[in-house]
Amino acid sequence: MKKYFLGILLILANPVFAQSPLDYQPKILLVTAHPDDDAIFSATVWKTTKLLGGTVDLALLTNGEGGYRYSTLGNYVYGLELDKEEVGRAHLPTIRKKELIAGGDVVGIRNYFFFDQQDFYYTQDVEETLEKWDTEFSVNKLFSIMEKENYDFLFMMLPFDEFHGHHKAATVLALEAMMRLPEENRPIALQSFVRRPGEPGQQFVELPGHPNTKVMEGVTFEFDRNQTFGFNDRMNYNMITNWVIAEHKSQGTMQMRARSMDGNIEKYWYVEINGEGGIEKTSTYFEAVNAVQPD
Repeated sequence: MKKYFLGILLILANPVFAQSPLDYQPKILLVTAHPDDDAIFSATVWKTTKLLGGTVDLALLTNGEGGYRYSTLGNYVYGLELDKEEVGRAHLPTIRKKELIAGGDVVGIRNYFFFDQQDFYYTQDVEETLEKWDTEFSVNKLFSIMEKENYDFLFMMLPFDEFHGHHKAATVLALEAMMRLPEENRPIALQSFVRRPGEPGQQFVELPGHPNTKVMEGVTFEFDRNQTFGFNDRMNYNMITNWVIAEHKSQGTMQMRARSMDGNIEKYWYVEINGEGGIEKTSTYFEAVNAVQPD
């Protein structure tokens, strides 16, 4: 009983809950293909967990072994010749999971679900990816996670044509799993990518052959990492993304995506299969994400 009352006191004293403009604590499942893809969502996730009192879990589809091509500097960090295929494929799955968790600690990821599908090689062919992966296992596991956890939102990467086939496949499988849930228990599905300030960003309607990915015309939501806060407004949310990226030391191309004060805007497309019923909840959530600031 004493522990119960102590928990209540800690919650009431926590400034996260005191300043959240929402009347609930958002619960999100983030589904990605590779161990560094979550950087795309990093600022929105950080605000959700740190300032809105929310929960974010991450489901990772691949084992990340295909990243050996970009591990030249990682050789010196880990003392292994990771950019040699046989070495990288043997060691990167373990290394990149640790990097993912370190980056997740920055933004407050709660749980990780590892699917360990092979990160075989780069391809834009989603069908090839779906043929090589154990799709029934993946869909069943995603369904089980969603059924148990009852998420408010499902975050995925935007599966546009020119994108990596693994990214597209992860989104296709997540949506298939979501559609197996009763309609009243489904999270609101959002597909995300980033755009540069002053640019419209990626144009998207749906991934050909996969109608579940179709987005609702004109319904998008954004969080601008360039939003400032702190003393003299000298800080912004690109700092969070850079901290996450810095944890992925085995991945050279990921480090090249780090920005200073001129960063990206996280853009979320509302998936049409949600129906119109979830638009208001999503709008309120993003209003809160954009409004709440660190003390």
